[in-house]
Amino acid sequence: MPQHLAVETLDGGIRLITLQRPEVLNALNTALLTELATALDEAQQDPQTHAVVLTGSRQAFAAGADLREMAERDLVGILNDPRQRCWEQLRGFAKPLLAAVNGLALGGGCELALQADIIIAGEDARFGQPEINLGIMPGAGATQRLPRCVGKSLAMQMILTGEPIGAQHALRAGLVSEVTQPERVVERALHLARLIASKAPLAVRLAKEALLKAMDTDLASGLRFERHAFTLLAGTQDREEGIAAFQNKRQPQFKGQ
Repeated sequence: MPQHLAVETLDGGIRLITLQRPEVLNALNTALLTELATALDEAQQDPQTHAVVLTGSRQAFAAGADLREMAERDLVGILNDPRQRCWEQLRGFAKPLLAAVNGLALGGGCELALQADIIIAGEDARFGQPEINLGIMPGAGATQRLPRCVGKSLAMQMILTGEPIGAQHALRAGLVSEVTQPERVVERALHLARLIASKAPLAVRLAKEALLKAMDTDLASGLRFERHAFTLLAGTQDREEGIAAFQNKRQPQFKGQ
């Protein structure tokens, strides 16, 4: 059983993963990241799981990397850092991943939120990359993902100054999709996850992949991938069911086939 996570299987094909290192504001050490990678791999392999919601506490989604652990690693230790494999596993998660963020999402915590496909933020959420204040820089994706989300100028400001931004600023910048009351963040993320989980699984998977292609390829290549994925879905039973349900004015019963 994981020691730093709580994993719940909920109705509607949803898994809720809660980070649980409250004594250090959910700082991301190797053990927590390993457990998280394992939990997501299990969700990936489970055909009954259609979406995952990741959250922390009211005080902190995750306040960054575990500095005590980081300080123990020299150059060779950083080069051989096992956490890098965990981040790679997180990046490869193919099902929809939603982050419900309250409180602090700093450093590695912000980078973890950036791994999500949809971020719902509480009004008190704060997002930042303060690594520059420690004489280092982000190392788990922020220099690449953040400018793709908020643009070059704000990404430069956040990373080079180390100053965080609030939830409303994050919303205006496109870092999060919604801001709500802190007590409703998880509820709202679960609602969206269940809505997504009710859709055709193959269509959701290919749509997510196509959207991610838009982040790291040119327009022409992205359009070719989109058309290829669209064509593949034409051969699925779910497409036939979706059209038939629409024509007969009933709810579709998707099977992922």
